Amino acid sequence: MTHPSHTLSQRSAWRLLGLAGAVALSLGLAACDRNSGEQTAGQKLDAAVAKTEQAAADAKVKLEDATRDATAATRSAAADAAAVMDDAGITAKVSAGLAKDSELSAIKIDVDTRNGIVTLTGPVKSASASERAETIARGVQGVNSVVNKLTVSAT
Repeated sequence: MTHPSHTLSQRSAWRLLGLAGAVALSLGLAACDRNSGEQTAGQKLDAAVAKTEQAAADAKVKLEDATRDATAATRSAAADAAAVMDDAGITAKVSAGLAKDSELSAIKIDVDTRNGIVTLTGPVKSASASERAETIARGVQGVNSVVNKLTVSAT
């Protein structure tokens, strides 16, 4: 006959071994039962983080593009405004120069300036007066060229 204390120890060992086997079998079955198409919570979190990072990168690129476009538009508008102011200043200086000339001051000469190109129109008393008006216009700083459309009239 076997000793009663060994029997109890052996039974405990067999129970423990059986329990360990059952746990291992349960884990194995659980792993086999997992649907390969489903994501774990960790995988879902990783995917969400990746999408958020991509969205932030896309937003950064769009913001940089918008900033660059706004800067270019501002520079262009400033350049256009400066050109208009320069043209207006040139027109004023040419008109003032013509008004100082005793022969030209009594005549209505129209002065128009676009992009530094001055156009003179209207009647003058002589060819020399037309040349003098053109010379006055050419002498103004910022004038690129002069289009002389002045006409000599007998009156």
